[in-house]
Amino acid sequence: MSTVTKSIQGGEFLIRETSAQDIFIPEEFSEEQKMMVQACQDFIDTEITPRIEEIDSMKHPELVPEILRKAGELGLLGVSIPEEYGGLGMSVNTAMLIADIIGAAGSFSTTYGAHTGIGTLPILYYGTAEQKQKYLPKLATGEWASCYCLTEPDAGSDANSGKTKAVLSADGSHYLITGQKMWISNAGFADLFIVFAKIEDDKNLTAFIVEKTFGGITMNEEEKKMGIKGSSTRQVFFNDCPVPVENMLSERQNGFKIAVNVLNIGRIKLGSGVLGGVRTVISRCIAYSTERKQFGVSINTFGAIKSKLAEMAIRTYVSESLCYRAGQDIDDRIDALVAEGMSDAEAKLKGVEAFAIECAIAKIHGSEVLDYAVDQGVQIYGGMGYSAEAPMERAYRDARIARIYEGTNEINRMLMVGMVLKRAMKGEINLFEPAMAVSAELTSVPSFETIDTSELFAAEKEVLKKLKKVFLMVGGKAAMALQDKIEDEQEIMMNLADVMIEIYAAESAILRAEKLANQNGQEASAHQIAMAQVYLSEAVDRINSAAKEAIGSFTKGDEQKVMLMGLKRFTKSDLVNTKELRRQIADHMIAEGKYPF
Repeated sequence: MSTVTKSIQGGEFLIRETSAQDIFIPEEFSEEQKMMVQACQDFIDTEITPRIEEIDSMKHPELVPEILRKAGELGLLGVSIPEEYGGLGMSVNTAMLIADIIGAAGSFSTTYGAHTGIGTLPILYYGTAEQKQKYLPKLATGEWASCYCLTEPDAGSDANSGKTKAVLSADGSHYLITGQKMWISNAGFADLFIVFAKIEDDKNLTAFIVEKTFGGITMNEEEKKMGIKGSSTRQVFFNDCPVPVENMLSERQNGFKIAVNVLNIGRIKLGSGVLGGVRTVISRCIAYSTERKQFGVSINTFGAIKSKLAEMAIRTYVSESLCYRAGQDIDDRIDALVAEGMSDAEAKLKGVEAFAIECAIAKIHGSEVLDYAVDQGVQIYGGMGYSAEAPMERAYRDARIARIYEGTNEINRMLMVGMVLKRAMKGEINLFEPAMAVSAELTSVPSFETIDTSELFAAEKEVLKKLKKVFLMVGGKAAMALQDKIEDEQEIMMNLADVMIEIYAAESAILRAEKLANQNGQEASAHQIAMAQVYLSEAVDRINSAAKEAIGSFTKGDEQKVMLMGLKRFTKSDLVNTKELRRQIADHMIAEGKYPF
């Protein structure tokens, strides 16, 4: 049996238990990775933080490209690019870690993400040997900047409906590309464009590598945006832009597949890529709430402020846990596929594709944690939070885009549920058998087993098992009742997605805290344990709410009553004193003056 078939499959967290010792946690990053983090942080402190106002003003158009080139000189642009092409050839989890730290760099994080992700990975994963040799070294060093041209005025989430055309020249040497692209990050200074167009009456897109010097490219002025003001965003027009036939990327009509697969890795990198920004917000809120006095004391002595600080930390801890758990699962899958003879590029594609569900979860959870943190940050700062002179205003504006790009969170929610159901139909995940078992359980007499509460997280793991039954019960019934019409029921799809997200998030936090407790002792890990317990306690209520809404959407009569009784049984858990745990978490953060602990 291969290593791949032994390991957990993407989406299988819904039907399988995972041991704490089998997951990766951020505390396990190597010394080499920590050195890269420090180098990245030094770069931000030196090149970006002192110039953040200048960057956002865009008064000096050459500034951001200059900073990007400096990042290339430090190796930060080549983290994912193999050494043979001038990069560092690091793992997915390492690339995520660097994106995490860059997340504190404001709008530059968008510039960085567009270049190293969607602007580079299509060539890395799909390019010919000649294309990789020609372009990747320039992208790794920052000699060239890149951008990704997919979105069109009438083709956003429905990317494959794009109208940009590629027509073969009379002599067969070039494709002439004509069309309009919009919301193109880095367009203002890009040397290289990954462009998607349709040839003749093709159903699917084809991708091309387009150099700026090819000609036939014009642009509108920079877009005036709500946030990420220091990142270049323009409309790009192609007017008979001549592209050599050898610059077609992969095969004809393979463009949509390229777009989907590259967005998978973009999603999980966005999930980690917001974390640096969230931690910065938390640190600033701790400092401000310590300095700000009301009624003669620091405002962080008040329970309402402590609750906000703690909740920001809890959600951040959970996002970290699920992101790096999923990232390592992807790396493990890639290593196994390479060991079985697959090429490195193909293994990376297959490895990421296998965990596309978890990539979507990371993107959704991370972007919503960021939104929560900046919103509470403004609230903690009070009137100063609304001032453009204070740091929360920029953070608040910059954060909002994260729920939109790399696929809106709504689209990602529906995609992840659709992927689970399709994999179940193909037999890739054994979802229907356990779903039928849960269905039979609904009409049986419940069994009452004694749980050994002396074992850390024994009770919480029983809760997680039951929460997985909620998804199996509701998802299984919805799939049977609605069949091929389920994807038209977007509200139900989003309900099911919320159940999935909360299960994966809560389980990731529990397993991380358990692994830390096993390594360092329960007393040393008390605050991590508390964060996991608070999150799970409230995830139960969120799952109950989402599942109840779904049940009310497609059931009636006795069937509905049975399912609601099952939901009550499966979401039953002991009451947790979340107020006290939050206070403990906040007090520890305030004493340390930062997150993480």
